[in-house]
Amino acid sequence: MIIGVPKEIKNNENRVAITPAGVAELRKNGHTVYVQSGAGEGSGFLDEAYTQAGATVLPTIEQTYKVADMIVKVKEPIRAEYELIKEKQLLFTYFHFASSEELTRAMIARRAICLAYETVEKPDRSLPLLVPMSEVAGRMAVQEGAKYLEKPMKGRGILLGGVAGVKPANVLVLGGGIVGAQSAKMAAGLGANVTIMDVNLQRLRYLEDIMPANVDTMMSNEYNIRELVQVSDLIIGAVLIPGAKAPHLITRDMLKTMKPGTVLVDVAVDQGGCIETCTPTTHENPTYIIDDVVHYCVANMPGAVPYTSTLALTNATLPYAIQLANKGWQQACRENRELQLGLNVVQGDVVYKGVADAFGLPLVNVKEYLEGVAVL
Repeated sequence: MIIGVPKEIKNNENRVAITPAGVAELRKNGHTVYVQSGAGEGSGFLDEAYTQAGATVLPTIEQTYKVADMIVKVKEPIRAEYELIKEKQLLFTYFHFASSEELTRAMIARRAICLAYETVEKPDRSLPLLVPMSEVAGRMAVQEGAKYLEKPMKGRGILLGGVAGVKPANVLVLGGGIVGAQSAKMAAGLGANVTIMDVNLQRLRYLEDIMPANVDTMMSNEYNIRELVQVSDLIIGAVLIPGAKAPHLITRDMLKTMKPGTVLVDVAVDQGGCIETCTPTTHENPTYIIDDVVHYCVANMPGAVPYTSTLALTNATLPYAIQLANKGWQQACRENRELQLGLNVVQGDVVYKGVADAFGLPLVNVKEYLEGVAVL
C-alpha cells in the first residue's frame, strides 16, 4: 500500500503521525511511504531521518495526498485539505466528527473512508488510540490551569499547592476516565485539594482506592456540580462519550456563582465541550473570559508537547496502521472488531451511530461495506 504522511497544518499542531521508526516498520512490511517535507520537524524528526528509514520525502501537501492510498494524520483535516482528499482514500486520524457538522459533511462529500482513532475500541470498552493523548492532555490540563490561575493571566492569583499556613487551591475534575484520573493525580501531586466526579460508582470506588489522600470522589449530578463550582479555583472538564458529543455539565448560569478568576479547562472541547460557554481556541490565543471566569479551550493540547505526544501516539497507532496497510481496510475491519468500530464515514455514508445522531443524518450499517461478510 502507498501511505502518505502530510504535515499537520492546524494552528500550532507540531505532532506528526508517524516517526522514522514507524516508517521503517511499514517498509519492512513491504509498503511505500511518502512523507511531506517538514512534517516531523515540530516533533524533532528531520527529513533526513525519514529518508534513512526508507520514506520518500515530497515537497508539498498536495503531492502527498495525491499519491497515497492511505493518509495517516494526527488531527482532522481542516478546510484547506478538503479538496485534496480523493474518493475511496483511507484517512486514519483523529476526527471527532460529532463536534463538527462542517467536517462531517465535507468527508461525506469527498466519499472518503474515514477511520477515527477515537472510536477504535477494545472488547473491554477501552479506547487504545485515545488513551496516550488523554494521558498527555490530562496532565497538561493541570499545568495550564495552574499557569492561568496566576494574576497576570487574569486568574485568581492562587498557587495550587499553597504554602505553609496558606490553604491550597480547590480543583474540581469532571469525569473519572483517563483524562480525569491523570488530572487528579497531577493536581494532587502539586498539593491541591481535589474532587473528582463521575456517574459510574464502580469507577469512583476504583479511584478512591488508587488516589492519594488529598483526592475526594463524588457522584456527578447537577446538584453536586452546582455546589462545588462555587468553591473551586480550577475546574477541568474531562467527560467523554466515545464518538458522540459531550454533554454540558456546566451551564452558562453557573459561571455567575463562581469566584472571579476561576479557571475552566475543557479537555472535552474537541467533542463539543462539557462546559456550555467553551468554544475551541488555539495555542496562539488559548483563553477568553466570560463573567470574570477564564476559559482555556485549546482543542489540540498535546500539540504543545509534540515530542512526547508523537512518540506516545505512534506507539499506539502503528500496529493498527500496519494491519490496515497489510490487509486493506475492508479485510482488516472484518477481522478486527476494534478497527471496525473506528469506521465513521465510508464513501458518503455515516456508519457510526454517535455521528449520525449528532446531526440527524441517516445511519448505514457498516456491514454493507465489508463485502457482505458477517462482522465479528
